Amino acid sequence: MSLELHLSRTPGMSQRGLPQRASFLQWVEATLHMAKRRGNSELSIRLADADEGHSLNRQYRQRDYPTNVLSFPVELPAGVKLPLLGDLVICAPVVAREAHEQGKSLRDHHAHMTVHGTLHLLGYDHENDDDATRMESLERKILAALGIADPYVQR
Repeated sequence: MSLELHLSRTPGMSQRGLPQRASFLQWVEATLHMAKRRGNSELSIRLADADEGHSLNRQYRQRDYPTNVLSFPVELPAGVKLPLLGDLVICAPVVAREAHEQGKSLRDHHAHMTVHGTLHLLGYDHENDDDATRMESLERKILAALGIADPYVQR
């Protein structure tokens, strides 16, 4: 299995406080492994500022606020086989605010949002209780393998 990861950020946005590319690679690879994704994979992660995150959430989800992570699974034409999974947009200021409010480390919360978003790219969702339980259980397992505490435990 090989992973091609494209990482970018909003122009002019500081790198300060953002995880390094190697961390995102580790988190995505762990997710693909634990979700039993075989073969090559390719995805893009965009680290967005609040304005970009807000604009994308409004445009694609009709929600007028920035959110922590947006997932855009690839939609390939029938018969086209490529390793593309899609794109993640992680709104760094929202992740930082949530980490502070929830008493989590910033790095751990970025890991959680990366795992969560990657699972969405793989087809997991939390639209009903059964799907949410399945997805959250896998998130916990992946994060535990990375040495990260259960993100759903209230602190």
